[in-house]
Amino acid sequence: MTVRKASHAGSWYTDDGEQLDSELESWLGAVPATVDTLATTLEAESAALPMNGVRAIIGPHAGLSYSGATAAYAYRSINTSGIKRVFILGPSHHVYMRRCAFSQCTEYETPLGNMQVDREMISELQRKGRGAWESMGLAVDEDEHSLEMHLPFIYKIFEHRIDDIKLVPILVGNLSFEREQSFGALLAEYLESEENLFVVSSDFCHWGSRFRFTWYKESEDTGAVQLGKRAGPRETPIWKSIERLDYDGMRAITGLDHAGFRQYLDQTENTICGRHPIGVLLGAVSHLFPECPGNTDNGPQLRFVKYAQSSKVQEASDSSVSYASAYLYLPVKE
Repeated sequence: MTVRKASHAGSWYTDDGEQLDSELESWLGAVPATVDTLATTLEAESAALPMNGVRAIIGPHAGLSYSGATAAYAYRSINTSGIKRVFILGPSHHVYMRRCAFSQCTEYETPLGNMQVDREMISELQRKGRGAWESMGLAVDEDEHSLEMHLPFIYKIFEHRIDDIKLVPILVGNLSFEREQSFGALLAEYLESEENLFVVSSDFCHWGSRFRFTWYKESEDTGAVQLGKRAGPRETPIWKSIERLDYDGMRAITGLDHAGFRQYLDQTENTICGRHPIGVLLGAVSHLFPECPGNTDNGPQLRFVKYAQSSKVQEASDSSVSYASAYLYLPVKE
């Protein structure tokens, strides 16, 4: 038995189980029963939470004191009935890979208790995608935070039957568009199953000189520039420009437009660290619904329900990270 330690507990979030449970209760409890979806491609609409048919969520992976309140909106979207397995797709921050990698562990530790890794499912996927997958060693697994930061929320929403839930952690590398499509196709049948939930781990814009990204547009009609640290005041606040940039990306994601999202990234170079896990999700949806446009009454629907920034950037010397939460609903296919 190999247990992955909760290596970021005590720094990125508390390692005290009782305190962590209390924080999770507070964040989840603060989410209203009915939320307004964010107006990206569509007019804002009301959604009652939790929802039947949610097969995937997108949520942030920053320190919980920063992103926990936003992540809670994604987790409150989930009707946990019937779910037996949670796939977690997170980006690789420290190791360069051109494919996706499975954990070699049998359990993942959290301050709330350990969770089982579904070794049988991993073996099944390795057989189906022979040669497509890599394996990550324990050191790589424990260095990475994008998977771990979702474990407390997963444990919490399934706490009353946690022994029945298994994890399939997948570290997603720097994939081409075609590989996002092919990994999406490999995972599509599992996304479709009501027994599975997919958690897609991503922060949005990382803005500031420390991220080497200071993109700014005064308005929709002006060109983009990179601001120097000493740039003067702007008519449009920098944080508002960041928000517009993120919303443009969220618009492509909401439209389930994989190619459009990739084009947006190529054009803006927005520092969405989970771009490839999101791309795999969009690839899976396009494989399941090749002829069905997104967000129709009888098709798949993706909605963003929360957006936040770690700080409101006013000066070019400031920095921030953006967080967004979304759910993906899939209709039952006849």
